[in-house]
Amino acid sequence: MPKILIVGGGYAGFYTAWKLEKWLRAGEAEVTIVDPLPYMTYQPFLPEVAAGSIEPRHSVVAQRRHLKKTNVVTAKVTRIDHAAKTATITPELGEPWQFDYDIVIVTGGAVSRTFPIPGIADNAIGLKSIEEAVAIRDRVLTNFDKASNLPPGPERERLLTFVVVGGGFAGIEVFAELRSFASSLLEYYPQLTFDETHFHLIEAMGRIMPEVSLETSHWVIKHLAQRGAEIHLDTQLTSAVDGVIELSTGESFETDLIVWTAGVMANPAIVRSSDLPVEERGRIKTRADLRVGDDDEFVADAWAAGDIAAVPDLTGGGVGGYCVPNAQHAVRQGKLLAKNVVAVLRGEEPKQYFHKNLGAVAGLGIGSGVFQSGKLAIKGLPAWFAHRGYHGLAMPSWERKFRVFWGWWNNFWLGRDIVSLSAVQQPRAQFELFAARPKPPAVEAPVPAAAPAAKAEKPAKQEAVAAK
Repeated sequence: MPKILIVGGGYAGFYTAWKLEKWLRAGEAEVTIVDPLPYMTYQPFLPEVAAGSIEPRHSVVAQRRHLKKTNVVTAKVTRIDHAAKTATITPELGEPWQFDYDIVIVTGGAVSRTFPIPGIADNAIGLKSIEEAVAIRDRVLTNFDKASNLPPGPERERLLTFVVVGGGFAGIEVFAELRSFASSLLEYYPQLTFDETHFHLIEAMGRIMPEVSLETSHWVIKHLAQRGAEIHLDTQLTSAVDGVIELSTGESFETDLIVWTAGVMANPAIVRSSDLPVEERGRIKTRADLRVGDDDEFVADAWAAGDIAAVPDLTGGGVGGYCVPNAQHAVRQGKLLAKNVVAVLRGEEPKQYFHKNLGAVAGLGIGSGVFQSGKLAIKGLPAWFAHRGYHGLAMPSWERKFRVFWGWWNNFWLGRDIVSLSAVQQPRAQFELFAARPKPPAVEAPVPAAAPAAKAEKPAKQEAVAAK
């Protein structure tokens, strides 16, 4: 029975395994998926998680619960030697081991792409994982708690100033969601005012959200400005040392939260540790049928999809001729990849990936959104319903869909949950503070030294004299 190894459990990897379970016959192949995390994160929900609109656990999908016929390995693939068809699997605990496979599917995803700007590596936080989204939410809530106890001044202003770098969909969505979140929090903090909260989005290009029309992007900027959020276009971040933001325009201000959403890159930990061909942008060369290789030839038994792969966009709408790294492509590529692998196993020809973008939808906070499909643009409340409807239904499995929609329904009546769990970052701090510890062993008192012999003889001489 051929062994199929899937490297990465994100969108493309999870959907590939999920659909292989559906389409493979019993005993036709053995599937193993390896990922450092035991769950897939539905990344379009991360802005809402950061704004307290979705319970964090509801935006992830447990691999072991939904991949019932797949061998799930929670570890890292630290080396792919396709020439020998072996992979090195390294767990968090224990020794690495060699895994022999017949077919490899690389779906390792992407990580945040940063630039060597002073202070970013030390002070910023990305938005690629559920842990980052939760940390952002907790930081906003904690800062409101701290600021409410301070008098008006520079420190209070720093705590209530929030910065997002990057004006793509992810950046605009988290920026708008956080603005909406902060506005709703003011109800619970009578010491603070709306004018004391400051939101800045920094974008190096001359526009935001390239997936929508220029007119729609202008509406988004105007809409956010009316809600008290400022967007800096044609502006570069030059420094963020100690939270002091310095812009190419000469502006400067302090902040306690910098969210970085200015681009992604293929996971270098996987790309650089394999012998598969890589193109100039660091992605695995992939054909339109999702086999690794180029138009001239392909690498037998090697497949790739998602953000880590340079998949040609046959619709002509991609950037540089390739599919853009987003969830829409990753999910569909994963489904097709599973079909193609099964087809090749059965001696059939694989199909080419072709998906024409039907539109783009973004949430801009409770009750506001934007939808663009061709020349059709929908804004405001209808677009917000379209955003929630689309992503709610796109969440894999009915179990996850139910949890998401149920959470939205509860929030409609009860409001967002505003509890900060920032202490979870150091869960043992409280326990350690009051934990009883064994007393140090008692130190024995030193034994006094014996008296000198000369002194000991003195009383005997005195007794002799007395006898005389």
